[in-house]
Amino acid sequence: MSRLNLSEWALKHPQMIVFLLLLLGLSGLFAYSRLGQKEDPEFTVKTMVVQASWPGSSAQQMAEQVTDKLEKKLQEIAEIDYTSSYAKPGVTQIKVNLREATPPAAVPQVWYQVRKKLGDIQATLPQGVRGPFFNDEFGDTFGNLYAITGDGFGYAELRDFADAARNEFLRVADVNKVELVGAQDPKIHVEASNAKLASLGIDPSLIASTLAAANTVDAAGTVLTASEQLRLTVSGEFDSVESIRDMGIRANGRTFRLGDIAEVRRGLVDPATSKMRFDGQEAVGLAVSMRKGGDVIRLGEQLSATVARIQASLPVGVQVHAVSDQPKVVAESVHEFKKSLLEAVVIVLVVSFFSLGLRTGLVVALSIPLVLALTFLVMYVLGIELQRISLGALIISLGLLVDDAIIAVEMMALKLEQGWDRFRAATYAYTATAFPMLTGTLITAAGFLPVGFARSGAGEYVFSLFQVVGISLMLSWIVAVVFTPYIGFKLLKEQPHAGHHDEDAIYQRGFYARFRVLVEWCLARRRWVIAGTLALFAGSIALFGAVPKQFFPASDRPELMVDLWLPQSATFEASQREVEALEAQLRKDPDVLAVTSYVGTGSPRFYLPLDVQTPNLNLGELMVMTKGGEARERVLAKVQHLLDNGFPLVRGRVNRLENGPPVGYPLQFRVFGQDPAQVRTIADRVASVLRADPHVRRVNQDWGERLKRLRVDIDQDKARQLGISSRQVKTALQGSLSGTTITQYREGDKELDVIARLVEEERTDLNNLKDARIYLRDGKFVPVSQVARLSLDSEDSVLWRRNRVPTLTVRADVAGAEAPDVALALQPKIEALAKTLPLGYGIDTGGALESSSKSQASIFAVMPLMAAAVLLLLMVQLQDLKKMALVLLTAPLGLIGVALMLFAFRIPFGFVAMLGVIALAGMIIRNSVILVVQIDHDVAAGAPLWTAIVESAVRRMRPIILTALAAILAMVPLTRSVFWGPMAWSIMGGLFVATLLTLLFLPALYASWYGAKRPAAA
Repeated sequence: MSRLNLSEWALKHPQMIVFLLLLLGLSGLFAYSRLGQKEDPEFTVKTMVVQASWPGSSAQQMAEQVTDKLEKKLQEIAEIDYTSSYAKPGVTQIKVNLREATPPAAVPQVWYQVRKKLGDIQATLPQGVRGPFFNDEFGDTFGNLYAITGDGFGYAELRDFADAARNEFLRVADVNKVELVGAQDPKIHVEASNAKLASLGIDPSLIASTLAAANTVDAAGTVLTASEQLRLTVSGEFDSVESIRDMGIRANGRTFRLGDIAEVRRGLVDPATSKMRFDGQEAVGLAVSMRKGGDVIRLGEQLSATVARIQASLPVGVQVHAVSDQPKVVAESVHEFKKSLLEAVVIVLVVSFFSLGLRTGLVVALSIPLVLALTFLVMYVLGIELQRISLGALIISLGLLVDDAIIAVEMMALKLEQGWDRFRAATYAYTATAFPMLTGTLITAAGFLPVGFARSGAGEYVFSLFQVVGISLMLSWIVAVVFTPYIGFKLLKEQPHAGHHDEDAIYQRGFYARFRVLVEWCLARRRWVIAGTLALFAGSIALFGAVPKQFFPASDRPELMVDLWLPQSATFEASQREVEALEAQLRKDPDVLAVTSYVGTGSPRFYLPLDVQTPNLNLGELMVMTKGGEARERVLAKVQHLLDNGFPLVRGRVNRLENGPPVGYPLQFRVFGQDPAQVRTIADRVASVLRADPHVRRVNQDWGERLKRLRVDIDQDKARQLGISSRQVKTALQGSLSGTTITQYREGDKELDVIARLVEEERTDLNNLKDARIYLRDGKFVPVSQVARLSLDSEDSVLWRRNRVPTLTVRADVAGAEAPDVALALQPKIEALAKTLPLGYGIDTGGALESSSKSQASIFAVMPLMAAAVLLLLMVQLQDLKKMALVLLTAPLGLIGVALMLFAFRIPFGFVAMLGVIALAGMIIRNSVILVVQIDHDVAAGAPLWTAIVESAVRRMRPIILTALAAILAMVPLTRSVFWGPMAWSIMGGLFVATLLTLLFLPALYASWYGAKRPAAA
């Protein structure tokens, strides 16, 4: 029984092939039109934020009594990699980070365990602790940000407009969540003068208790009659601010109207904790996220229509501004990639037409859209969207997917040149090359296995690279053995020869003859060729040490992020002044389109890899929208100059958006140990080491300076004699300063805190603290100074911990070099310093070097799987251990070209370039297999070994060079990409050199290995 020949089957069933061509082509077009589009692929942010508060506690108390207990319980969860926490006076936050290898599908269950276990110990926390509270949506991306501003309108009115707009956005089908940004919560303030209350003999606590008792919603019972029931309600709940003013306060036998003894007014939270500004105007923001599986382009159209509808309903002077428009960014990005894809298609077609001729090239050209259509169809079925990685993968695969078609049609054309008829020529390619082509295709796909199975954030981020390349390569083989022979049968013409002819005559002339001389020269001097190749390889390894290293390149988006950090003791107003000052400078710059500012907090995550800042009163962040690439760099230099010279009170940082998992400061060293004072001392020494490096800029530490604290030491004996407790002293002081929440005023779906406090001139004067009144049971009062002594000291502003150990991170930016290179250069000095530290203290490396190492480790962990797959495929194809080893020895040869290319053009070698180098090995092995199989075929046909080696190299030279040339030139459009450029240059340089060595070094190695001798002259 003859073996199945798919090419022969296709030629015998032409109607079926035509039908499949039309069906699959149209299906691919339909699938392409339905593919979702995004800027970046989805990847799981495996971080949860846990927060708790304990009013009145110090940072040390918070760390020891709350943070440590929570972290100790978290250590019971195996999937947690590490916890990173800070404790500040009265508040703590823990970031729970899962292991890189945690499957995305398992993350929700882990977050459930975190909630459950911390909920179990909630009762063991000190009395007065609020929380813990959980946020497992830390990684949500709000791709669309809007700012609502209004000339002549206050915050309360802007908030009402924003609430109405939020309701409109939530009606959009593809919208998942809408959050307000920079909204100031409304409050009801009851402000009284201590002197006035004292003159009237009114205890402030009486006001609080009276309001709280009146403003209740309680059940009053139900009246049951013979036929119905009636619910009783009791009035008293506040229905307006005026009703609070009219409240009667009974004291010392008299009744006072609250509005006569205190000012009752509606306002905003004071002092503010966060604000948003847009182009110099105060604003309320709206952050919109897309539902999972939504189409960002369709969402953009829906949001544009919604914004137009909202804008039409707003009063004159109120504007809705687009701060971040992800659909627009995605549309532009996808357009650029489509343009690059089209350029790559044109380049491959030119290569095909130029090298194969018009008709033969047309056969290859027609296979390209078919493979792409099939790829789009499978992507649609699997839910793979068009985004940065999948589009780049399509361009990479374009140079590879034509390989099988070129080999098949080149073989067919060759046989036609040798006088074969079309049917025999079209089916012979399957007989001679189908299995080696399949093996080679699978080996090339196996080169991307580490990408597909890497268990890390970076691996998840680039997973669609493996998917798309693997899909397109397998489909290209199917097209090459089923559809390409049919197309070739229809387009190529027979070339009849008179009588008998020499089928090898074509290889005896032209370039083939000159190449044969070169191959024979290499075989005759095989030792020199092998030694020279090994020397080049060793030199390339050494040269790699001089190639710049990086993790992921910066994004090419036009935004710049500017962080402003004031001293820890700074007020919100101080932070706002600095933000407004920088904002005013930037708005004058012609390269700047818009400036969006945040005070007291950072920007929402409008871009997936954004390094989101922790809210702090001493923080300001500006998102500067520039006019594009060159303008961005000019603005960056200007902002850095302004920060270095015009803002002495600010630690400022300006940076581009990142690609890949967020890192933050690229240079980080973590100092850990039990004694915070000792940790600070060691960190200062680390900082000195960093400052000595010429490439290091803006060295800082994440532990802030110590804060001034006003300490109130109560004389407990005196207090007891007067019947005063410590709680009464705290209540009196709090009421004198920030105020006390006494009840809530309910208005529709909102609850407004009613806060009792002193008038502004009394609560902002520290001298009044000693005179703060503590009321006794008989209605009299004593000043705080009578039972307590006030003194000034200091306390820790913030204590960072990692895995329950106090950890201070020394951080810095890098200029004039790549961060991993600088970190590696500093490593010996840091290690020398670490050796001098006491037991229990140490220094770990973080930043870009740590992230890069983790991602590389996840790739290298899968390398054995890749090696096993390649070895298995080689063994199935070659069935000879010696030949398998021979082929494997050619795999690293691409490093020669990679090192030369990257070093010559100073292109950094990062995570994406590393993936290209790994995949390059599969491409090289594929070409080597083609050559070795041809040698075996010629030897089996009776040719002497020397002749078989030389003639096989000559015969396979054209298809090997053509496939390599197609792959190399298809990368040209990607060289312009900031993200894909290093990979493209690596593959281009590596494949160019490796292809030459495959045709020259491999024959020499084969001849040396098997002892080939030149046949005696006839």
